[in-house]
Amino acid sequence: MSATLDSIEAVSQRLDIFLSAQRAEAADWGPEAAALIDAGASAVSGGKRLRARFCLAGWRAVAEASRPPASPAADVISVATALEVFHAAALVHDDLIDNSDTRRGNPAAHRALEAMHRSAGWVGDAAAFGRSGAILLGDLLVAWSDDLAEDGFSHAPAATAAVVARAEYAAMRRGVTIGQFLDVAEESAFSTEPDERHAERALRVASLKSARYSVQQPLTIGAALAGGDEAQLSALTAFGHPLGMAFQLRDDVLGVFGDESVTGKPSGDDLREGKRTVLIAYARENLSLSARRLLDELIGDATLETDQIAALQRTIVDSGALDRVEALITDYATRADRALSGARLGNAAVGELRDLARAATARTA
Repeated sequence: MSATLDSIEAVSQRLDIFLSAQRAEAADWGPEAAALIDAGASAVSGGKRLRARFCLAGWRAVAEASRPPASPAADVISVATALEVFHAAALVHDDLIDNSDTRRGNPAAHRALEAMHRSAGWVGDAAAFGRSGAILLGDLLVAWSDDLAEDGFSHAPAATAAVVARAEYAAMRRGVTIGQFLDVAEESAFSTEPDERHAERALRVASLKSARYSVQQPLTIGAALAGGDEAQLSALTAFGHPLGMAFQLRDDVLGVFGDESVTGKPSGDDLREGKRTVLIAYARENLSLSARRLLDELIGDATLETDQIAALQRTIVDSGALDRVEALITDYATRADRALSGARLGNAAVGELRDLARAATARTA
């Protein structure tokens, strides 16, 4: 088993211990409280554990540059776990904002809570209960992530390292929240912006909402906990940001062309949700005015049928947008790989980072 997989198992164990403590604390608060804890446990189950992997890889890249390989200490395991719990909170709120029915092939949190309301035979609007419950579930998950992160920071071996890591964690939280708002705003604001600015604005959203949050900052948080210096943190930033951009662009492609049996979400879901991604911006640039108007009318229509989705997919491909995005993914991935050359980082960890980069950019889910 690789060092990364061993460490991810440690993250799973830390999460299990934490959830057991939450269940014990809520045991006297009634079945409804227990149901919320169970919903939280469901929200943090599964997934690729990508942010934890990058956090642990960042720690290892610095730690192994100056001393023999070792397993990550409890502090970085707690913080890596916190990143996964925070991501679960973001997904719960994201699915609610997008009105998505599924997540990883299962009912989204608000739909699961809606179903719980119905099966219990409670009075009132089940859908409204599901939405309200999902907001509170997301808030609870944020609180859990804070608990785990603070546990890690408070047990870091060096106070200076904890200060740097804590500041990076806080910046990550602020940035992804603003990025999410900009993503939502763009679905309405695009019509008031010049066409030539759409791609630039979509790239800004990708940077805040995904590149920094999913890759760059988990890397630098882990590296900071290992005592990384400015040069090491800069090298990991230069690697992490372009890789994160490539990761988000791949996500945009999957949101339009992904296979539901693999992604767990309906094919073309981003089209129904009205996502104004780089892919859509590039498509609009090469369409006639009438075709652009038709595209704008259809994107964001939650009732789009399968044949309409297929027609939009063909339009995007024929416009050359898919090829442009694939080329941009390759360019970002190349920039990321180049940033590792000559960096004062552990050799084995650099190999892991390159493996993670390939997995993040060539994925199908």
